[in-house]
Amino acid sequence: MLPADSGYSMPAEWHPHQRSLVSWPVKESMCHPEDSEQVKTWYLNLILAISEFEPVAVIVNPGEQPSIAELIHHYKTRHQIEILSIAHNDAWIRDNGPTIVMAQNGGVAGINWSFNAWGGKYEPWDLDDAVAPSILMHYAIQRLDAPLVMEGGSIHTDGDGTLLTTEACLLNPNRNPKLSKEDIEKHLIHFLGVSKVIWLKHGLAGDETDGHVDNIACFAAPGKVLMQICDDPADENTAITRENLAILEHITDAKGRPIEVIPIQQPPRQDRYGKRLTLSYLNFYFVNGGIILPVFGGTASETDQQAIGILSSLYPDRIVRPIDGMPIIAEGGNVHCTTQQMPEGAIL
Repeated sequence: MLPADSGYSMPAEWHPHQRSLVSWPVKESMCHPEDSEQVKTWYLNLILAISEFEPVAVIVNPGEQPSIAELIHHYKTRHQIEILSIAHNDAWIRDNGPTIVMAQNGGVAGINWSFNAWGGKYEPWDLDDAVAPSILMHYAIQRLDAPLVMEGGSIHTDGDGTLLTTEACLLNPNRNPKLSKEDIEKHLIHFLGVSKVIWLKHGLAGDETDGHVDNIACFAAPGKVLMQICDDPADENTAITRENLAILEHITDAKGRPIEVIPIQQPPRQDRYGKRLTLSYLNFYFVNGGIILPVFGGTASETDQQAIGILSSLYPDRIVRPIDGMPIIAEGGNVHCTTQQMPEGAIL
């Protein structure tokens, strides 16, 4: 029986959380291991920021529990920080963690996608592919294996039947070369309980995930999509965002609503280590009563304030909690990439 046939669906990220999951970074897997101390400090700050709003489970490699627990529990937090010993190669739990689906009758299950390190870009990934099953086993949540290579950062749902993704990522032959667009869409519908998939074309320029949607667009609410935009004709993101905007202008969601687009101006371009950094305000993360928002400072100070203002206006009942996004961005991701929500009700 497929999850959708049993009434399961994926809640929107703003659905109340039981806890957040974060994986502790692994120096050996870092693109720039010389930055490992600042990366670890960033993860500590992220964990503490989330714990201002809700409990956090930190995934650590076996043998690391005592040192990391001592580091974290040195700080007093509003909520519990739990340490889980689960072997992993890398720390992007949005992409290798489980996707929790829930049923109206109270049933809970976890989707276990296959993970191949963004199309085989980083070896090894065997431990990362086993992270989701280990988490589900720890929390005694039913595991549902999906016949699809996919990362959590490549999808967003409105919790009301509509899924947002990009063709550049999900249709890339380095994931599921034997599956057609129709095949992939069918799996998304069956496993996530949605009835409509909106396919944007591309993600942001320089995104090594092949265009995860969580950098360029996300649902703000059913019928509303936040999109990071660019107006500089010399910047390749301008053509990318215009193409995606054109798609949203001519489509409706699963309930027949036209899509209202809420634009957020991208921060000024920055390069490091000879590569463009994928700076995105849409790589924020909903927490209970708040939003953890990456900001970039310096030349981005003006757009930082614009992003804070837009999200504060959209969500007056949430605290917008900025966090410096620069220490982690050269590793290839940011706040949303390093977190995974466990919806309230997910613990049986």
